[in-house]
Amino acid sequence: MGGTSVLVVNSGSSSFKYQLIDMQTERVLASGLVERIGQDRGAARHTVRYAAGAGEPAPAIAEATHTRETAIPDHTAGFRVMLDAFAEHGPLLDPADLAAVGHRVVHGGARFFEPTVVTDLVEINIDELSVLAPLHNPGALQGIRAARRAFPGVAHVAVFDTAFHQTLPPAAYTYAIDREVAAAHRIRRYGFHGTSHKYVAEAAARHVGRPLTELRQIVFHLGNGASVTAVDGGRSVETSMGMTPLEGLVMGTRSGDLDPAVLFQLARRADMTTGELDRLLNTRSGLKGLAGVSDMRDVQERRAAGDEAAQLAFDVYVHRLRAYAGAYLAQLGGVDVISFTAGVGENAPQVRAAALATLGFAGVEIDEARNESASRGEIAVISTDASRVAVLVVPTDEELEIARQSLAAAS
Repeated sequence: MGGTSVLVVNSGSSSFKYQLIDMQTERVLASGLVERIGQDRGAARHTVRYAAGAGEPAPAIAEATHTRETAIPDHTAGFRVMLDAFAEHGPLLDPADLAAVGHRVVHGGARFFEPTVVTDLVEINIDELSVLAPLHNPGALQGIRAARRAFPGVAHVAVFDTAFHQTLPPAAYTYAIDREVAAAHRIRRYGFHGTSHKYVAEAAARHVGRPLTELRQIVFHLGNGASVTAVDGGRSVETSMGMTPLEGLVMGTRSGDLDPAVLFQLARRADMTTGELDRLLNTRSGLKGLAGVSDMRDVQERRAAGDEAAQLAFDVYVHRLRAYAGAYLAQLGGVDVISFTAGVGENAPQVRAAALATLGFAGVEIDEARNESASRGEIAVISTDASRVAVLVVPTDEELEIARQSLAAAS
């Protein structure tokens, strides 16, 4: 390994995002999106970031974004489009300067518990795990294969969303169903958003100035997909998502927790097929199902205008957050730090305040002014000085976490 940069790739079935990060400064040099892969007309966006002046304590960062539309039949062609963008607009992307290419992979099952250098055997394992994540792993695998063709002499590292949760104890990851059936079909809790939860827990510990190993933390990752994790001494010990990312909190379009018998009822009485039930719970539920919109900002606007459906959606959303906060307080035996991250967690002070409003008994006190003024992009303390629990807003940076783990694995 001779390079100092890491290229982070997050691939889906018809698109991939990327970031080039200088690991000496941990500064993003370029980022982009290649989308509509396999359609009649593909699109690509490439943004170059560069220092503009010599400001203190750090220079200002300017951006230049370039777009292109062209046929992109597959991921290999998509990588050629990306490489063309680097060649034409910069910065120079020399494979010799790359320490690693890091790939986000959603599901690692019980096989992968740490960042893993990709080999042909690892590719086979990721492919086999597609049965557990059919919407995610196949796209990641396409990206990995295209990237290995584009950069054959560079270490490629798979970083799994599930890996951080491999420390869950058996009591937390085991479902109470016939154990032989569960073992035969790999049915257990795996958890997701692990890269984000790990990054935020470590950043929060640094911010409060205490060793990670001494802290009991609850991390709320609230975006269109949402999950919460109990972190004890830096280890995930409980998390809300399960075998798939459907379980747990109310999300943008996903139901979260649901009585399984609801599915039997809909199959019998509404004659819904397995595919229809899948689409109902994943794309027509959550905030979308309750309020007609999946974005919390839209829910808040409708709620402020007196929309009863939006008010109910907000109340259900918050009710579930409180339920998990209380459960994890019990599992941890108390909490030292609570953090909010991702789109809703970082930008919705009303959600944060409502979620913690009943936790005064546990020593949680929110400072209303701090909560309202917390700015996106910076870690902010939103608890009062007297609060026994530090409550933070911590912007997540999954790409940087993937880059750090990839660099360590490739060393």
